[in-house]
Amino acid sequence: MEGLYHQTNKQVHEVQSYMGRLETSDKESVHLVENEIQARIDNIFSNLERLEILSSKEPPNKRQNAKLRVDQLKYDVQHLQTALRNFQHRRYIREQQERQREELLARTFTTNGTHKKILDVANMLGLSNTVMRLIEKRAFQDKYFMIGGMILTCVIMFLVVQYLT
Repeated sequence: MEGLYHQTNKQVHEVQSYMGRLETSDKESVHLVENEIQARIDNIFSNLERLEILSSKEPPNKRQNAKLRVDQLKYDVQHLQTALRNFQHRRYIREQQERQREELLARTFTTNGTHKKILDVANMLGLSNTVMRLIEKRAFQDKYFMIGGMILTCVIMFLVVQYLT
């Protein structure tokens, strides 16, 4: 029982040191380190199962202490497992964001295609090209009216503030 406990405890400390290596490893070797850590954690869990069986066979005066030590090891290993999963999840999210960024950078944005689609939809609705040109001309003129109105409003506000205060 004692030998297996010390061996398992040593493996737990090794996994903790591997977790430190996981943070500093490069993209190519991170999967290898993750697999190594997972294999060691699985080995520790199998040792813990054997330790539970052996702790129940201990003499009554040592049984409580043995079970407490095994439970502490289980707790530590579960935290290591959770830390590994969190690292994998963060890495997956980071890789997904990088892929999305690359896709966005590779995409070409054009407004001509959108304009053509709008014209196609308008033609399907029965609007003729002359009506569409009138709408576009009116939108162009409305833009100048809006800019003129904004400038006129600013001038009026300036004059009100200048002469009434």
